Order: sequence, then structure tokens, then C-alpha cells
Amino acid sequence: MEAKDVPTASEMFRIQAHIYKHTFHFANSMVLRCAIQLGIPDIVHTHKQPMTLSQLVSELKLPSAKSNGIHRLMRLLVYSGFFATKKLDENSETQEGYVLTASSKLLLKSEIPNLSPFARVMVDPIMVNPWQSFGDWFLGNEATPFETAYGTPLWKYCDQNPGFNKAINEAMASDSEMMSLVVKDCKQVFEEMDSLVDVGGGTGVIAKTILGAFPHLKCTVLDLPHVVANIPDTENLKYVGGDMFQSIPPADAFLFKLVMHDWSDEDCVKMLKRCREAMRDKNEGRKRKVIIIDIVLNGDEEEADMTELKLIFDVLMMVYLPGRERTEKEWEKLFLEAGFMSNDPTGCFMSYCPAVTPQNRGARPALDRVAPIKRTWVPFLSHVLPRIFLYSSTK
Repeated sequence: MEAKDVPTASEMFRIQAHIYKHTFHFANSMVLRCAIQLGIPDIVHTHKQPMTLSQLVSELKLPSAKSNGIHRLMRLLVYSGFFATKKLDENSETQEGYVLTASSKLLLKSEIPNLSPFARVMVDPIMVNPWQSFGDWFLGNEATPFETAYGTPLWKYCDQNPGFNKAINEAMASDSEMMSLVVKDCKQVFEEMDSLVDVGGGTGVIAKTILGAFPHLKCTVLDLPHVVANIPDTENLKYVGGDMFQSIPPADAFLFKLVMHDWSDEDCVKMLKRCREAMRDKNEGRKRKVIIIDIVLNGDEEEADMTELKLIFDVLMMVYLPGRERTEKEWEKLFLEAGFMSNDPTGCFMSYCPAVTPQNRGARPALDRVAPIKRTWVPFLSHVLPRIFLYSSTK
């Protein structure tokens, strides 16, 4: 190696810091889990003014010997952006207290949305343990590292462990509380329809949010029997226990929110084909929709932090489930294989036409049979969920 290729001491320490930062990244997750477990965001919120360290320790009912530990915990949480410090008053030169930030406000149990159940379950020992089997999984034959660790797939494990199943359902429900932002900014997606099936809709948080904005709708939540067991129906909301790979109830629209990234390409195509079969034959001229809210890998088109988060999600899918995150082209490939035809795969909303008629049901439609659909441009969140796909057909 030439002398000019040898890193300087300063460069070597920066390289070491990079390695150590990723080695100890788990500490950030566990510090956040600890804060949620202790209820720190809620305590600071209830205080309604900057909260000093001593006040926080007192409210936590911890021995004074733990005060230094809470100080160090909060120091990292402040650096990470979950809390901030603020002077107690204008005349105070030194004394500061902790206040909430936008991130910790999303962890408040008394507010909606509240992401603390999601954050808590994702760092639960049950979810952390499969990472210890990651390397062994590559050398074995199991479908996922989760299955390597527990001998059964994730959803079957949930079925067999009611306590953990409850925690998973609460986590998915908390994430779905963000759906109100989608409904607020993208109302036109849910217009011009009378019925909707939320496929894999869990306990119905998304369906209830949509009904809040469109009370005339008839909504059906389709999920596994153990997920929807004992949830009562209402006038406009019905729960159906079933298998989305076998049959989907008929409706004007079908919603998949963060469902397809759990599954393989083959399984996603099966879901989409079940949607085509369920599109109603009656009411000629009505537009039917398949609405998919999911992650799209955009590469260089977005902020580095967002790209990293999406790549982490992709590896999460590999560890827990047979799914994956997909690029725009990979999404399009799924739709085409399921018999949907692309009009213009660009923009926040992408329109596809299944061209399903009684004559060609089950057959992949020829391109010349597909009526053009006007592309719809609607601003939407460009963060964790940067795309809503809208596939519609006027039969």
C-alpha cells in the first residue's frame, strides 16, 4: 500500500467511530424503550412547563441515587431529538428543564396518534431475539430468522401467544392512527364509492378513521380470525375473519395499508388477483379502486436518513416475514402480473386499470382493451409512507 493510501491517525479514529456507532446503535433503541416504559414523555407533558431533573426524578418516584442515571438517559434523549431543554424563566441564568419535542409528542398515551405501542413492541425481547439468529438463518432452510429462533412463523406465533398478539395488534393500531393525515390530505381517493374493504385491517383503526370522514361508507375489515375475534360490528363497520389469499369480500374499493411489504411477490400477486375477482359486476360505470399505502425505495431521490430508514425496514421484513420493500419498478411488476395495466407509473398517485369484464375475468387484459385513466396529482407525505398507489377501473 502506498503511503498516500494509508489513513491518517485522525481518519482512522473517524473510521473506528463509524464502526462503533453502528455497533452500539441498539443503545438508542433501548434508551427510547426505557423512556416509554418509565412514562417520561407523559410525565413531562403533564407538568405543563419545563421540568427539572429533580422534579422528574421525584415524579418517577425513584431513589435519589438514580438521579445521575436519569440525567445521563435524558442527555442522550435530548441529543437524539426526543426532548429539549429550556430555561425555567427569563431571569434564570443556569437552571433548565426538559420539554417535549415533536417526536416525544407522538409518544403520549393521552394523544392520537400515539406511536409508543409500536416503539415498545419492536424492541420487545420477543422481537429482538430473532436478530441473534440472523447469521444462522443464512446457513439454514427456515423462511425467516424469526422462524429460526422460534420454530414457527411470526403470525402463527401471534396466534399461539395471546398476550404478544395483543401487543402486536396495539402496535399496528397505533401506527394506523397516522391514517388521519392521509384522509385529511387525500380525500379524493376515498370519494365516489359506497363500500370499502380494509384488507389486513387489524382492529379497524383505519376503517374507523375513514368512516369519520365518510360516514356514508359501508366498511369491512378483513383479517385473520384471531385478530378480529370478539370485536363487535357496528352499523357501517363489519369485521370478517378470513384468509385474503382465498377470498376477499366484494366492494367498490380495497385498501392495503402496509400489508404487501409483509409478503413475497408471489403472495402479493395472489392478493391483487383476489381483489380483481371481488370487484363488483353490478352498477355499470362505477369506478372501482385498489388503494395501496406502502413504502417505495426511491434511492437518491430523497434525504439520506429516509433512505436509510427504508433500507432498515427492508431488512426488518427479511428478519420477521417473507416480505420486502420494493422500488417503483418492482411494484409495477406486481400489478402487471396480477392483470392490472399501467397508465403512467409516476407521481404520488399512480392509476392502473384492471379492465375486468365478465368476458375476460381471470385473463390478463390486452393493452388495447385498457381505457386510459387520467393521472391524478395529489400532494402527500414524502416521509415513511411516500406513496399511495391508486388502481382504478370504470367497468
